[in-house]
Amino acid sequence: MNNPLVSIIVPCYNQAQYLSEALLSVLEQTYQGWECIIVNDGSPDNTEAVAQEWLEKDTRFKYIYKENGGLSSARNAGITIAEGEFILPLDADDRIGPNYLSLAVDEFKKDSELKVVYCKAEKFGDEVGEWILPEFSLKNLAKKNMIFCCAFFKKSDWESCGGYDVNLIYGIEDWEFWIAILKNGGQVKRLNEVCFYYRIKPISMVKSLNNEKLKFSTEYVNIKHADLFIKEMGSINYLWSQIYENENEWQKKMQSKKFILRIVLKLFFGVSRY
Repeated sequence: MNNPLVSIIVPCYNQAQYLSEALLSVLEQTYQGWECIIVNDGSPDNTEAVAQEWLEKDTRFKYIYKENGGLSSARNAGITIAEGEFILPLDADDRIGPNYLSLAVDEFKKDSELKVVYCKAEKFGDEVGEWILPEFSLKNLAKKNMIFCCAFFKKSDWESCGGYDVNLIYGIEDWEFWIAILKNGGQVKRLNEVCFYYRIKPISMVKSLNNEKLKFSTEYVNIKHADLFIKEMGSINYLWSQIYENENEWQKKMQSKKFILRIVLKLFFGVSRY
């Protein structure tokens, strides 16, 4: 545990133009005990050529190719061959700060009960500024995800929960994965430092998640982890009553001319008060 190996997993599909920026942020880590596995998920662009350049720069970079299967299967493929005790997924269009690995490893050394370590984050690209997320708790996690994909966990915990769920081909695989790891216990630590930089683009997997796909994915997670949702949110009857109350409240609001006018003013003229 003195200098545990960290395996950084970088799936890439049609992100070759950003890949070098992500890998440079890995190379600049102050903590030296890492390997970085680039997973080409059947990408039609020049991902392989870019990856080969980085393999020549440092032998800690590794590369594998697989047929396209989606983000979950790409991460699983990389983690399967990973030799590190700790895993850090990093999407090919994002970046990490130079101290992220050293700070996270220090936290794991302090607390054997830790399961997940993440940090503060900033957006860059089409939108800039701090990425403000709710504080972690199981109750909050049952409502929505607040831990981005680029967080540390133990490979043994990935094995125990069966890895990332490949059925979630439309997204929210991170949310399901954190639920799977944490619902039966374990500590979570958020570093009080910005070490993750999340790129905002005009088109992304999250933005392309339409209502039908989101409904499928959410229902899948709700059924798979019904034990967590019932434990943290109450009985099924209670949940349905909350949904019914929210629907009724929304219907009442939509019948209010003042409420509709306020929405129109905000959407089209940027006026937040009426």
